[in-house]
Amino acid sequence: MSFIPRHAFPPIPSLPRSYFLGHHKSGLQKMKSLLSTIDLVIECRDYRIPLTSRNPLFEQALEGKPRLIVYTKRDLGPGSRRDEDVIRNWHHPTATLFVRNGKRVDGRRSVGTLLAVLREDATKRWKLVGQRIMIVGMPNVGKSTLVNALRGHGIRKGKVAATGAQPGVTRKVSGSGVKIIPSEDDMEGSGSVKQGVGGGVYLVDTPGVFIPYVPDTQAMMKLALCGSVKDTIIPPVMLADYLLFHLNLHSPALYADYAPPTNDVVELLCEIAKKTGRLGKGGAVDTEATALWMIQKWRNGDLGRFLLDRVHEGGLEEARREEEAVLPSFSQARRVERERRRERNRARGV
Repeated sequence: MSFIPRHAFPPIPSLPRSYFLGHHKSGLQKMKSLLSTIDLVIECRDYRIPLTSRNPLFEQALEGKPRLIVYTKRDLGPGSRRDEDVIRNWHHPTATLFVRNGKRVDGRRSVGTLLAVLREDATKRWKLVGQRIMIVGMPNVGKSTLVNALRGHGIRKGKVAATGAQPGVTRKVSGSGVKIIPSEDDMEGSGSVKQGVGGGVYLVDTPGVFIPYVPDTQAMMKLALCGSVKDTIIPPVMLADYLLFHLNLHSPALYADYAPPTNDVVELLCEIAKKTGRLGKGGAVDTEATALWMIQKWRNGDLGRFLLDRVHEGGLEEARREEEAVLPSFSQARRVERERRRERNRARGV
């Protein structure tokens, strides 16, 4: 009998739909207060979830500033350029770039392309005091990694921004900014082919800011899979089940090294645990730890490279309409989340 994957993932009413923390709100307020000193905004989004990783709060709070949209983790998506073309059309005429992670040649080249765009922009806006660029995005979307890459490529200096596998590493807006392109004075007598620009170019790193309320549970699962919420927020086995749903939609062959095609996540986790030695005392399977291992393997690109969002020509406008219909205010979001917690506690008998 041929394998038939699930055609839909069941809704989970009990799933948290908010991860808007205190430092997210204060970070957004700080961004607004600094806006008058900023020349350009770089908004980072995760290429694997090009629609879900956009945050409408940035469009509202940073409105009026020139913007560049950068899709990070391009190397974790499929190799086809068709999706890139569609995404560029979404944002036209706003410039849109795609950056690959890591130190491989293609990763360095994509960072170099972004740096060239920033250099050209700074040359057009030549400023003696230097240009300041604010980099924003959802939690763990790759902002700090990009800051370090631009600094290393632009002025050959080491890491300056802390990075981590979990969101929330950057908690505050950086003050003076991180230099990524030297000033003209820095380059005097250096004999370097790369010239400085005005007073230099500085990147202002910011904490990741979550939306106050996620429109639907599928979006929350996608954000969790890509690491925008901590792994303790959604049960790992549930998240692994959602990943299995997507793996099957693309091809069960993606996990063929561990198990035959299945819609049963526990069955898959048991097979993975046996083959990778993730067994406890008496051969018991630690499904939670195995689920986390499986999720991390996908995040690293070792269990298939595909998008979780469906990319099509009208995708962005469709997402905006759905968002406007369901996205409440900050106060509404807090009330809804409080009520959800009360219901959960009542169900537990607390």
